[in-house]
Amino acid sequence: MNHVIGKNAIEQKFADRKDPLFIPFITAGDPAPETTIEIAIALEAAGADILELGVPYSDPLADGPTIQRASARALRHQISIRDCVHMVGAMREKGLTIPVILFTYFNPVMQYGVERLFEEMKVYGLDGILIPDLPVEESGQVKELSQKAGLPLISLVAPTSQKRIQKIAEQADGFLYCVSSLGVTGARSELGEGVTSFLQEVRKHSRVPVAVGFGISRPEQMGQLAPHCDGLIVGSALVQVIEEAGEQLINTNTKEKGLEMIKMFVQNLKSGVR
Repeated sequence: MNHVIGKNAIEQKFADRKDPLFIPFITAGDPAPETTIEIAIALEAAGADILELGVPYSDPLADGPTIQRASARALRHQISIRDCVHMVGAMREKGLTIPVILFTYFNPVMQYGVERLFEEMKVYGLDGILIPDLPVEESGQVKELSQKAGLPLISLVAPTSQKRIQKIAEQADGFLYCVSSLGVTGARSELGEGVTSFLQEVRKHSRVPVAVGFGISRPEQMGQLAPHCDGLIVGSALVQVIEEAGEQLINTNTKEKGLEMIKMFVQNLKSGVR
């Protein structure tokens, strides 16, 4: 495998960027396990730079209704964290080259075993992990193992972090995920008030690239945020397109049409930063 993995792959992507990186989120197993692999390939073809692969979970504290429904659809296929990791191996075999970040909650990680998870992530070609319910103050063991494996533990920072912004930013690895809006994930018609000044504050303290997510769903929002960040993360709006195209995506005769809908959505979003 010639794929550069882990921290080096993420750093290389940001170093080579001309515009902010486009980082889509999808839920593994939605609408079906084999379709997730094809969606990932389609996203890379449409211009995705890094992929966030969500592990479906029954109690997703940070996720709004759209991603909760995606988790429910995926869980009907009994997708586990192991399945998600192995799915990336299949994506690599199909030609996916962009870095893949595993997005999961701490309970599945703990149940699976932290050390075992990092070992398998390396084997199957994942490049980092994001655990939104693991505070930086309690991330010692996971952070240590992530550094040992060379697979960064991506930190999140929110406007409400206030006095913790500097601490989180200074300890960030890979890149730093900035939450643009308060509350759970979900497409929003307007971004959170003060998001620009928040990003500027974070960048003063961060040694790694800064990406922003939560609520981005329109090209004009991408354009608004682009001058203030190194990466743009889109989850719920994309998952909504996958939901709308679900029947087409699981039908062999209409799958290509569904994948084309996803590509067109991504290309339209990216037009906001050109």
